[in-house]
Amino acid sequence: MRIMHLAQLNVAHLVAPIDSSTLADFVSALEPVYRIADSAPGFVWRMQASDDPTEVITHEYGDDLLVNLSVWESREALWNFVYRSPHLEVLRRRREWFHRTAEPYTLMWWVREGHRPSLAESMDRLRLIRADGPGPDAFTFKEFYEPDGTPAVPLPL
Repeated sequence: MRIMHLAQLNVAHLVAPIDSSTLADFVSALEPVYRIADSAPGFVWRMQASDDPTEVITHEYGDDLLVNLSVWESREALWNFVYRSPHLEVLRRRREWFHRTAEPYTLMWWVREGHRPSLAESMDRLRLIRADGPGPDAFTFKEFYEPDGTPAVPLPL
């Protein structure tokens, strides 16, 4: 039996340049939140552009696009980091720092243990969920799928 891990991607369009005073609180929260994530139970890996936590990973996707890509051992591990750690306070303030969007901006999918998704692979998954909605290949906490492709019971908030 193969061990599967949970990849997650979220993207956000910044309301101002990363070095602006508008984003100062967000930027100051990056390093502590990354430190919490990196030491969280069930954390496996996250994509890093450099050792500078303020570097915005954009490549060909736009100068204002912040990208976060990580891999976790399980849905519960990711859920606990997102909603049961100091990350939640940063998440609650996202509308101060990021433009609202009607399109999905966060998603998850299963990867085999040891796989590190590329940015291109992740953006393909984002296009998939935006075009077709949640399904076994790109899903959300609200509409979650098990590694075998069956819908999962939602986690309690």
